[in-house]
Amino acid sequence: MDSRPEYKHAELTEQIIRAFYTVYNTLGYGFLEKVYVNALLLELKKLGLTVANEVAIDVLYSGEVIG
Repeated sequence: MDSRPEYKHAELTEQIIRAFYTVYNTLGYGFLEKVYVNALLLELKKLGLTVANEVAIDVLYSGEVIG
C-alpha cells in the first residue's frame, strides 16, 4: 500500500518532473536558461500538454498590482 498523500494535480506534476529530468539528462548542465526552457516546452508538448511560455500575470502586494 502506498502511504504517500494524494494531491490534486499529482499526475500532472509527475509528468512535468519527468519531462524536466528527460531534458536535464539529455542536455546536462552548462547551457543558458533559455535552452532548457525551450527543451522543456518541447518535452511537455510531446506529452500532449498545452503549454505557454512567459505568460504575463498580475502580482499583488498589499492589494496593489506591482507587476
